[in-house]
Amino acid sequence: MSRAELTAAADAAQPAATEAEAAYRYHLLRAATERFQCNIPALDASQRAAAEAQADQTFALENLVLGSEEAADIIIPAASVQQSLDAVAGRFDDPAEFEADLARNGLDPKGLRAALRRELTFDALMQRIGSRHAEVTATDARLFYELHAERFQAPERRSARHILITVNADYAENTRDAARVRADALAAKLSAEVAGGGDDNPVQRFARLAQRHSECPTAMEDGKLGDIAPGQLYPEVDAALFALDQGAVSAPVESEMGFHILLCERIEPARTPPFAQVEDRIRAALTKRRRREAQRAWIAELKEREAAAA
Repeated sequence: MSRAELTAAADAAQPAATEAEAAYRYHLLRAATERFQCNIPALDASQRAAAEAQADQTFALENLVLGSEEAADIIIPAASVQQSLDAVAGRFDDPAEFEADLARNGLDPKGLRAALRRELTFDALMQRIGSRHAEVTATDARLFYELHAERFQAPERRSARHILITVNADYAENTRDAARVRADALAAKLSAEVAGGGDDNPVQRFARLAQRHSECPTAMEDGKLGDIAPGQLYPEVDAALFALDQGAVSAPVESEMGFHILLCERIEPARTPPFAQVEDRIRAALTKRRRREAQRAWIAELKEREAAAA
């Protein structure tokens, strides 16, 4: 039966739809909800065409896999099918609403049960095929680590504080020009105090000025921004922070918020974690990749057999 015939049969809401009709309808409903977050009747013409194209592919793949010799000995317990059915029904307030929604989409509980059994069988078989992959050895993992060490590198981080002078044209002291003058004066004061030394250290002096002058909520925490990785701040502020030496104070840096004066309190250099720390993660990723490769190779073999038999 062609796709168009399957769709027409299901659209007619025939109570005795075949398993194939119900299965295709389930694939169409799944495509509609995954791609457009709506049921089949709510699809417009272009959405319907896209959902049908996806359903064609997934339904054809399911048929190919379930028609294989390997599928014959996959047994899905009735309890597992019931559990899947209950999970779907549990999204609705009551059974009547559940069945009404199925009917709107050209399905009924019996047809959905059959479609879910097919889906569970497909998944179980693909897991079995995937388990045939070659084992990932310690040597495999180590080689991947050596070739792709940059993927595991933790970026440089900086512990920072700031003083913010906001720009707000509604207040004379916070016009852009006035805010800039205030920020320049604070930066000069900080630079002079850092150069001149004193009883307390530069961090304490910066914290004291942040409490008194910063117009950011972080003033309550002595201007602390915390540990910052590249890309977390406004681009201009980010660039200025990561150009500072440890212990240095920036000139005022303008962002859309206003003028920032930055203190780079501590620099934690970029580092690559040791192999032992990431080995399990590498093994898991390589195992997942090999599982997919085994599945793709098996499906390609099924298609070749099907083409040869045609």
